[in-house]
Amino acid sequence: MRPFLLIGSRDHDEVADDEYRAFCAYGGLAAEQLHRVRAEAAPLPEIRLEDYSGVILGGSPFTASDPGWEKSPLQKRVEADIRVLLDQIVAEDFPFFGACYGVGLLGTHRGAVVDRRFGEPVGPVKVRLSAVGLADPLCAGVDTAFDAYVGHKEAVRSLPPDAALLAGSDTCPVQMFRFRRNLYATQFHPELDLAGLERRIDAYRHSGYFPPEEAEAVKERARGAHVSEPQKILRNFVQRYARP
Repeated sequence: MRPFLLIGSRDHDEVADDEYRAFCAYGGLAAEQLHRVRAEAAPLPEIRLEDYSGVILGGSPFTASDPGWEKSPLQKRVEADIRVLLDQIVAEDFPFFGACYGVGLLGTHRGAVVDRRFGEPVGPVKVRLSAVGLADPLCAGVDTAFDAYVGHKEAVRSLPPDAALLAGSDTCPVQMFRFRRNLYATQFHPELDLAGLERRIDAYRHSGYFPPEEAEAVKERARGAHVSEPQKILRNFVQRYARP
């Protein structure tokens, strides 16, 4: 099988390594089947899409919808590098899965309105599949409504007409969408389990997602949910697009 490519941009080593582990575990991938590039560490190398089964874009502390003057030189460089790769991915309709940060980058690339209106606090939310989502192959075997972990400052406010809305929640109407046939993004984290979420809460407690003194209460709220359905979406992506 040609490997999948994970593009990360987390500068916290423990969280970055745990994200890679989770994508391997819940995607059903061995380490050699998921190559990783950390975009925050260095400019993206030359990437030949034909060498991969698909591309996965992980989460990030960056927020795509921030005005340019608020973005650091590092964030601007990372986003410029990924934008160039997205040009090629979109042109070829190459299998792509963006998780959380991928909503902002793929969404803005395709003309969605992305802003802070529908940000959600860290923790579980109830996600519901749309009629289109129920028929999509990435949602095969997934419950119509399920718990998922979120935590984001920005979200899609409106999709362009050529996008397919696959899932939403009461607090964020666009939780999952598809462009063309093979370009997907989820606002929720399909790779995230409770242990991983708690590690991120510790790592990002001073990053503005919640008051630092509320970290333990945020963890406690997360423990009250049973999150297992989102991982099926990730596994479906891998199984659908894996190729020799």
